[in-house]
Amino acid sequence: MTRALALVLLLACPALRDARAADCLDLGLYGSVLQAHTRSVADLAGTRVDYAALRISPQWADVRNSLALCDPAKFATREERLAFWINAYNVLAIDLVATHWPVASIRDIGSFFFPVWTKTAGQIHGKPYTLRQVEDQELRALGDPRIHAAIVCASVSCPALAREPYQAADIDAELDRAFARFVANREKGVALDRGASTLRLSRIFKWFAEDFEKQGGTLAMISRYLDADDRAWLERHAATTRREYLPYDWRVNG
Repeated sequence: MTRALALVLLLACPALRDARAADCLDLGLYGSVLQAHTRSVADLAGTRVDYAALRISPQWADVRNSLALCDPAKFATREERLAFWINAYNVLAIDLVATHWPVASIRDIGSFFFPVWTKTAGQIHGKPYTLRQVEDQELRALGDPRIHAAIVCASVSCPALAREPYQAADIDAELDRAFARFVANREKGVALDRGASTLRLSRIFKWFAEDFEKQGGTLAMISRYLDADDRAWLERHAATTRREYLPYDWRVNG
């Protein structure tokens, strides 16, 4: 009996090691660090991040290191991939700013010829990734434009950073909530001025118009998240409503 038990444990150990290796981006730790080093605010940023504290936090280093251990190929479902890559983008963006803190804007980390979006932001499973690679090659390829309300480029006019990780099991509900919050923010999301027949939009809707076209267009996408009165008004006046884009504040959300 003892020898049989020993054999079982011997055979199980590699499997257990493999299971631990498959676990990546410690969401519990990431969530606790977000709670400790971010705060909800009433200003345009929505969430402020304590980058100075994160720069020297051993817990943040553990979050970053746990992301580096991930093998994205192990995520089989759309939900798993969405949650993983959204969290990965946000961790890498936060880490870029924390590593270079203090900076006035994430764009200051790059240059005209080598913008920050094309700089290596970190490694995942031994492969270097830039923010642009994560956004364009991984997230946008999944065909869900709601990601643009969830990934946060550490800037004031970005959607407010969620203070908890995204979870595969709830990703669709979480993305709906994130997109609804962004659309409801008249200062940096969507502002419908019926009197002036003007729809003022975040420049995100301009930069990534192609993504929204795949869902019926920007107006159709936005309308799903407006209140009933605004939705009905926009449907009646879509052809005559002027579209403008809100200023984009690139100051860091620190």
